[in-house]
Amino acid sequence: MSSSVLRMVILGRQGSGKGTQSLRIAEQFGCVHLSTGDVLRAAVDAGTELGQQAAGIMNAGGLVGDDIMIPLVAERLAQDDIMAGGVLLDGFPRTAEQANGLEAMLAELEQQLTVAINLDVPVEEVTQRMMARGREDDTEDAITRRLGLYEEQTAPLLDWFAERGLLATVDGLGEEDEVFARLRGVIDERLA
Repeated sequence: MSSSVLRMVILGRQGSGKGTQSLRIAEQFGCVHLSTGDVLRAAVDAGTELGQQAAGIMNAGGLVGDDIMIPLVAERLAQDDIMAGGVLLDGFPRTAEQANGLEAMLAELEQQLTVAINLDVPVEEVTQRMMARGREDDTEDAITRRLGLYEEQTAPLLDWFAERGLLATVDGLGEEDEVFARLRGVIDERLA
């Protein structure tokens, strides 16, 4: 596989613009934008053994654990569209344990990660953005809780990627096009 195929992870607080930018990156670089939600829904719809296990947990209101999530992502990464075109992982990995799983599954496929980008937007700004969306579950308390959980889980993950020389932090403030230009600059540099 040539190194011109993008395999990246995007990280960032809720409200940082990850979703918007991920769609643009996937379109620009021809890779599959893969969120954990997509992986779970596809497995459940396909009725695979793992999908059925995940459905049972989700229907009971539980969170799907690494024991199911990691093999689900591994299955998806091995499919032809991703092997040929690359992938942008959004929402996975969330923990260092999942990152270890990702590293192992890519090694098995004789692939490696191009870059992990942390789309950095200050807490005050993402809080304002989420409040402005006006969703019912975007109360100030709920937002504070979600952001707290993100910091708790993701700080060790940033260290994990940094230790491997994979982490790039991109300023997520500014116009959508400006932010995209920054992201594209980092990705182009890593693919070169």
